[in-house]
Amino acid sequence: MKRSTSSAKAFSPWAAVFWLLVWQAAALWVNEPIFLVSPLAAIQRLFQLLGVPTFWQSVWFTLGRILLGFGLSLLLALVFSVAAYRFRWLRELLSPLTATIKAIPVASFVILALLWVSSKNLSVLISLLIGFPVLYGNLLSGLDSTDPKLIEMAKVFRIPFCRQLQAIYLYQVLPFLRSGLSIAMGLCWKSGIAAEVIGIPTGSIGEKLYTAKVYLETADLFCWTLCIVLLSVGCEKLLSLLVDILIKEAAARAGSRSSV
Repeated sequence: MKRSTSSAKAFSPWAAVFWLLVWQAAALWVNEPIFLVSPLAAIQRLFQLLGVPTFWQSVWFTLGRILLGFGLSLLLALVFSVAAYRFRWLRELLSPLTATIKAIPVASFVILALLWVSSKNLSVLISLLIGFPVLYGNLLSGLDSTDPKLIEMAKVFRIPFCRQLQAIYLYQVLPFLRSGLSIAMGLCWKSGIAAEVIGIPTGSIGEKLYTAKVYLETADLFCWTLCIVLLSVGCEKLLSLLVDILIKEAAARAGSRSSV
């Protein structure tokens, strides 16, 4: 089973080269840069944009707001998942809310959110709303998977809650959190960029995408899309690496305590 999981996540350079060649062949077949630019043209345009100050301003504008929304969604998910784990009535109360948030299209959220917040902070709110149900559900599943015998043993031996949190809860929840962070980060980027394209806040990546579409700047459209992909994947990998380190430390602490 581990072999199939790792193979599914493995990155194969030859596969990337294959799809780049497919892209290049499609661009040559269309032979119309307005509809489809070649990968070489897109990469060349990207390097040109890297030297433009407004490029980095837009990147930091969008990156900061989406990460802020993601961070707020994680904080709320931590608070409400722990509370829902302790109180059954709160879990039942939040169940239809999280299900509704998952079902409502992002475009509907964006249009409604424009009535409440300015377009400048729209991506923060949308990222928060979209990321919360995923993180909340995964954290709650992790808490539910905690071995009740370990919890009962900790109560019998009067182990302080801080030690229970490190040795029992943290070790059980972190794998679920890792999966939730990976999914939620991708969704936050997709929904946050969609919010910017609709709200068109000045100085955002969404504004650049909208402008490229209006003026038929296809190379810029592909460049900004590639930039979004790189930012999203980069944030996801950094978070996964951090959680993996925490999982190893938690496993080491749990192993050392059990050996004692």
